[in-house]
Parts: sequence; C-alpha cells; structure tokens
Amino acid sequence: MRQIMTDRFRFTWMEFSGSLGDLGLFIPLVVGMTVACGLNLGAVLVWAGLMNVATGYIFRQPIPVQPMKAMAAVVIAEGMTQDELFAAGMGMGILLIVLSFFIDKITRLVPKAVVRGIQLGIGLKLALTAFQGLGKLPIGGWDSLGTAVGVICFLFIFLGRRQPVLLYVFLFGFFVQYRQSPEVFSSVTVMLPQFDFHWPSGPAWITGFFRGALPQLPLTLLNSVVAVCALSADYFPGRGIPPKKMAMSVGWMNLLCIPFGGIPMCHGSGGLAAQYRFGARTGASVIMLGLMKILVGLLLGHTLLELLETYPSAILGPMLIFAGIELAKACGDVCQRRDRGGAAICLVTAFSIVAVNALTGFMAGSLFSSLVRMREKGKCRDVHAKES
Repeated sequence: MRQIMTDRFRFTWMEFSGSLGDLGLFIPLVVGMTVACGLNLGAVLVWAGLMNVATGYIFRQPIPVQPMKAMAAVVIAEGMTQDELFAAGMGMGILLIVLSFFIDKITRLVPKAVVRGIQLGIGLKLALTAFQGLGKLPIGGWDSLGTAVGVICFLFIFLGRRQPVLLYVFLFGFFVQYRQSPEVFSSVTVMLPQFDFHWPSGPAWITGFFRGALPQLPLTLLNSVVAVCALSADYFPGRGIPPKKMAMSVGWMNLLCIPFGGIPMCHGSGGLAAQYRFGARTGASVIMLGLMKILVGLLLGHTLLELLETYPSAILGPMLIFAGIELAKACGDVCQRRDRGGAAICLVTAFSIVAVNALTGFMAGSLFSSLVRMREKGKCRDVHAKES
C-alpha cells in the first residue's frame, strides 16, 4: 500500500494493521448477537463500517466502533427478541443525547484516580477473559494453546517495530482456520445483504429499556465516554475529545443505524488502547477498517457468519490479552506518583470491576475517594491546629 498522508490521516499498512486490534472483541460479540437475535450479518457489518468511517473522519483518531458489551451479554446469555434489542439500542441513543448536555459537569466530578481504576479494571478483565478462553483450548493442534503461546511470543518480540505485525497475525488466523476447518470456506459466496426498516413494538420498548439499556448505561458512560476521552487526551495531548462530543457520537450512531439493521454500538477505551498498541495513530486506521467491513458486508453478507464463528480462538485470545494490558497501563501515572491515596483509589476501583462489574467499581472507587479526601482534610486541620 503506497503511503498517502493528509492532515491527521495516514493511509499505511501500519495504520491498517493497528485497526485490526479491536477485532478480538468485535468478532465474537457480533457473531453471538447475530446468532441469538437472527440478525443479518451483512447489514450489521455495513452499518458498523459506515460508523467506523464517520468516526475516523470526525475525530481524526483511531476511535473504535464496538458492540455494546453489557447488552451483548444479555442477548447472548439470556436472550432478547430483535424488537427488544433494537428498542434497547435506540433507547440508549436517546438517553446519551440527553445526558450529553450534562456530561462535561459529570466527568469533572469523577476523580482521576477513579478513571484510571476503571481503565485498569476493564483492561485486566479483558486480559483475564482471554486467558480463560485460552484455557479451554487443547494443548496441541492448529487452534490450540500451543498456537496461542506462539502468537503471544511473536507479538511480544515483534510488536513495537515498524511493521504491520497484527496484519500478519490476522492473516495467519485464516491459514489456521483453513487447516482446522477447510469446509467453512466453501460456504462463503457473494450475497448482497438485506436492509429492512425496523421499528420496535410498544411492549418491546419497555422490556428493552429495562433489560438492555439500563444495565448498559453505566458501562457506556464510564468506558465509552469518560475513560475513552481520558485515554484520547493521554495518547493525543492537546487533541483530547470532549465528553459531550463522544456521548453525542454514540447516541446518534445508534439512532441512525439500528432502524436499518445495525446493532447497538459504542466507542470504548479498550478498543482505542488495542488499536493504538498495534500501530494505529490516525483516523485513517478506522476509516480503512470501516471500508473493509462495508466491502465484506456488501459482497459476502450473511454467508460470512460460519467463517467468523470458527475464526481461531488461538488468534483472538492473544489480541485481547495485549489490548487489555495496553489499557491497564494507563493507570501508571497514578500508581507511580508518591500519592498513596490515589493509588489505593485506583486499585479499589479496579478490583471491584474485576470482581463484580464497572458500575460497582465506579461506586466503590468514588466512595473510597471520598473517604480518602475526608481523611486528608482531617490531617490538614490537625496540622493547622498544631501550628496555631
């Protein structure tokens, strides 16, 4: 690929390779939701791709487009109808647009140590989830623990060099898949997707809101707005994305796409960390990823489902591990300072997220932060009393 550079866009193999870093989470969640709700995979990919292109152009940074994780978990584990899923996603979109007018004030109230704890906790949870998945693989064979260890070693040695390392790993995954299950490639044919207009029924709005939107709201606000904006400011000093703009983006993305066959989507700090870790530095990375999704969705459509269902876990797992580690590293500025209180707040938040969920982590971290501040104020009063 000839290097093409414009203002804050860099169309190179390195950028494209970096954009693939988010697929470790994107593929299993999209496949799981598609199967559980009977969605058209082609339409899902096309809309996700269009949103990749739009966010890459608007933000000029490798901001990811991911399925909403808490909502995906409910759909896959407990089951939801299409109407309920679409209502949950559109309800979330409306909520975020309304909350975006207050989000700047909300984020200013969240202590930095709590934000870093959220990033550390979500990063550790991603890595632990990947390790648990790898633990279920056989020791030998193509899609195996041995292959995963080899991929981890390869990434550890070569990542950071100016080579599109993840592109090589991703393509190697198709080779492993072909050796493991060659028959799935024969099912892939050219097939245009169907784009139907969907509008949820009345009861679906109530069920979708309480089962899908409400459980997802804390995670979206914390990870897809607060944490991703903090990470954007870390990676791109002076060009951090305002929380209001990020919340608006997620809100409108869902209102525009879901009625025409998309799934509930958001941005996420884990995806940004993954894409940055693997080489993405500009909006061009996600624009190229989006164009690939659009092309694949238009040409192969729903026939791609079986191919993605059997993509090797030995490849996706290491991608998730490195993404989680990169996100967790963001807490370094809090933990390295001589601020024991900040480090403790960060660790309490992270531990609660790993043990329970993001909302519990945020609440525990905020409560502990208040206690630390009260203790510090008490010490200051004691010092002033002694001096006087």
